[in-house]
Parts: sequence; structure tokens; C-alpha cells
Amino acid sequence: MQKLHDPSLVPNHNLRHLIQQWRQMDHRFGPDYFTAIDPLVSLKHCLQSPQSTFQEKLETLQKIQLLTDQTPSTNPFLIQIGFLPLLLQLSFQMVDPEFSQDYMNFVEQGLTCVLKLLPYGELESLNMLKQESKLESLVVLFEHGSMMMKQSLCHLVGVISSSSSTRELCAMIGKHPRFLNLIVCVVNQNNEASETGIKAISALCCLESNRGKLVQQGLIDALVTYILNSERSSAAMAMAILEQVLGIERAKEALIKNPNGVKAVVKMVFRVSDHEGSESAVNSLMMVCRESLEAREKL
Repeated sequence: MQKLHDPSLVPNHNLRHLIQQWRQMDHRFGPDYFTAIDPLVSLKHCLQSPQSTFQEKLETLQKIQLLTDQTPSTNPFLIQIGFLPLLLQLSFQMVDPEFSQDYMNFVEQGLTCVLKLLPYGELESLNMLKQESKLESLVVLFEHGSMMMKQSLCHLVGVISSSSSTRELCAMIGKHPRFLNLIVCVVNQNNEASETGIKAISALCCLESNRGKLVQQGLIDALVTYILNSERSSAAMAMAILEQVLGIERAKEALIKNPNGVKAVVKMVFRVSDHEGSESAVNSLMMVCRESLEAREKL
């Protein structure tokens, strides 16, 4: 209650500077934070609310996908308010036994958004797929899904296999013979999803235990077919996988037994476009021909 003899205000430049530094350290508190976050919270509420209709949730997912495509600057905000675990939960919840088109569209939208957000972190959220029901949903969706869904799931498996925080989940996927058989079949069919399938298998092979399981599911024959029929750069990746698994005796036997096995490897040796994969091919030939007269005769 004292009188001010001097009414002038003196700016605290030091405090202002400290506040600016603090704001720069964490963009969550920037001037645009609340402007950006409020509509995102509303979208999240719609997805979570039991009162929201299926159609409303589908339209919300479409809006989120549009945001992740056209305004990537909102992706960190989506991560901060917990969209990634929510989208994973929605995508891999109990599978619709009728596989209606609306349901499949919903899952495709959800997976697309998940893949857009994963580069921003929180890969630990993927560990929810270690739940038996969620892992089974992944397998069923891969089995019955569209080409686009298969590609999205292959990308997801690649991310899972590339992170130390989800290594245990990668091993669990490698112990699922039905899924491994499905992904090998995709490669064998040499269709639009085959290239992403090759990349997913390459990622799964980071664990030695997964390699033997893949060989058991017919990986060698699938790789031979892919190498013979594909002129894309991913043929070199298929060749690298082949070289990697040939340390397994069963893999060598499968390659020699395949009528086109040695032929496919020789093709990669003399690949003239870019020579990519040639070194893996030479190494593979040495591995199988060293101990097998049959393989040498097929050269």
C-alpha cells in the first residue's frame, strides 16, 4: 500500500531472454501450440468416444491422414497427445469376421496414419502387438487384407525389426509360422507387395533365429523365383538375404534342389545393369559349390 514515486516501468531483459530460451527448448509451449492442439484433442475424443458412430470415426481417420500428409508439422503434436497407441489399438482390435469394406478401409486408414507417425518416435507403443490377440489380428489382416494393407503391414514389420526396443516382438513374429508363410507367399507371387515383402524379410533376418524359421516356410524357392523374375533393385536385396541364410544347411539343400536355384544365382553374378548383388551371388555360389558336386554340375 505504498505510493510509487516513479511510475515508469523498466523491462527485465534478462528474464525475457531466459523465457525465450526456455520456449525454444520445448516447442510444445510455442505461440502456436494451443492453436494447433485444440482441434487435435477433439479428433482424439471422437476416436475414443463410445458415442461416436463408426462412420464418424472413419471420417476422423481420414482427416488425420490428410493432416499427416499435408501438414507434417502437426505430427509431433499428434505424438504428444497419444495418437500413436490409440491408432494401433484401433487398427488391431478384434477383427471383423465379415471383413466388410468399411472395416478394411478403417484399418487401412489407421495403418497409414501409424506409419506416418512412427518416424517421430514412441516405437515402444508397438509392443502392444505382443498381446496374443493383437498379434493374431496382424496375421489375419495380412491374410485377408488388400494389397495396400499387406504393404503397410510389411512396412510395419520392417520398423519393428529395426528397433532394439521392439526386438522381442520381432522374435515373436519370427515364431509365428502362419505369418512367415504368408509373407513368403507374397514374395513368391511377384506382385505389387513383393518388394515390401522382401524388405520385411530382410529386416526379420536381423535375428538368426528368424532365418531358420523362414527357410522352413519355403523362403529359398520364393527368393529364387523373385530373383529370376525381377529386374528391380530389390533383386539385389533378395540375393543378399539368400547369401545370409545359406549358412543354414537346409537352405543350401533347398537351393541345390530347386531346378532354377543355381541359375538364379548365376544370373545375379552377370547382372550387367549395375552389378548390384553380384558380390553376394559369387559368395553364395562358393558356399553351395564348395561341398556339392551337384551344384557344380549345374553351373
